Amino acid sequence: MTRIESLDHEGRGVAHVEGKAVFVEGALPGEQVDYSVFKKKPKVEFANVTRIQVSSPWRTEPKCPNFGLCGGCSMQHLEPSAQVAAKQRILEDALWHVGRVRADRILPPIHGPYWEYRRRARLSVKYVEKKEKVLVGFNEKRTRYVTDMESCAVLPEKISGLIPHLKEMIERLSVKRRLPQIEVVAGEDCDLLVFRILDPLTESDEKIIREFADRHGVAIYLQPKGVDSIHPFHPPESANLHYSLLEFGITMPFLPSDFTQVNFSVNRVMVRRAIDLLAPRKGEEIADLFCGLGNFTLPIARSGALVTGMEGSAVLVERAKQNAGKNGISNARFEVADLFEKKGVDLSGYDKLLIDPPRAGAHELVQALKEPYPKRIVYVSCDPATLARDAGILVHSKGYDLACAGVINMFPHTSHVESIALFTLPGAT
Repeated sequence: MTRIESLDHEGRGVAHVEGKAVFVEGALPGEQVDYSVFKKKPKVEFANVTRIQVSSPWRTEPKCPNFGLCGGCSMQHLEPSAQVAAKQRILEDALWHVGRVRADRILPPIHGPYWEYRRRARLSVKYVEKKEKVLVGFNEKRTRYVTDMESCAVLPEKISGLIPHLKEMIERLSVKRRLPQIEVVAGEDCDLLVFRILDPLTESDEKIIREFADRHGVAIYLQPKGVDSIHPFHPPESANLHYSLLEFGITMPFLPSDFTQVNFSVNRVMVRRAIDLLAPRKGEEIADLFCGLGNFTLPIARSGALVTGMEGSAVLVERAKQNAGKNGISNARFEVADLFEKKGVDLSGYDKLLIDPPRAGAHELVQALKEPYPKRIVYVSCDPATLARDAGILVHSKGYDLACAGVINMFPHTSHVESIALFTLPGAT
């Protein structure tokens, strides 16, 4: 019997046995458990819990019958508020152990709905020859096998309910062996499925898919090759995908291939907090780095500040310009910029920055900052380790204070930690 000490960044219980760290899937801090090792390394072991001798008071019954097998969620057995507390500890530990920094203030965590929140997902599809059966779902943990799912508790109810109907429909297709993936995209007013189909459809296939789309009220797109090949199939016109930031009077149209946050409710709160921390003022020059479609750029512009959105993708920059025009915003401009270039981009003259990088973080960008520094930086992160690394540079090399930081529970029941931090120059207002 072994006592679990903490959770790691993947939601596994952590124990130390005879000088080795043991990562136990399915175990929670404070529990006394038995476990079975499935992978050994010289200084670490990976295991599954086999018996819980003493249970955590925060343990709860998973809502989804697929939990434990499906790789989509890793923390449904932990009470939701305790999940958030664990993520807060992961953030604070990363800031200190990686960046050697501590926030002056810990922000209240941003919460949202715990179920049916996931507006985007990539489902795997597999035709099992021996069973003459189609599987649709997320991959099983640590394997490429597809979970045999009938529902998914984190997908919107309508999309979750489509899973058994999708399996039945795909079994009737001639290309059932050549349809490996379905991308789910749920906007505010329409639901869309992108079928990754590797062989041409027959007339019979097309009829089956059209009937499915009409019966269930979804739009079907096809992707025969790369992302650029995605196109509407039925209905033949493009779907009206969008999400709204009502507080700022902004509607954001997007395409199935565009990056958007998966949790619309939490995204709205996150944008509000980012704007509050940035405190934009009329006439200020502000740069929004890794701006994408303008999720932060356009709300910042509503303050009257002059905003420049920078993004590495020319396609996204063009889409952001279109979104600014559709929302009647004229004080935002957009540029294509390589934000991973070691020499950095010229950010001189900007009063404030908002940085929302991918998981790799913004190392080159913050390293290349030159005086006079922006007086305020809001950093939105999807990886505590790279945020902590960049925070160390901003605090120890550039002279910023880490004024505050906190977690954003964008992905409940998963180990994914989204966070936000504010860096300020001493004496700056």
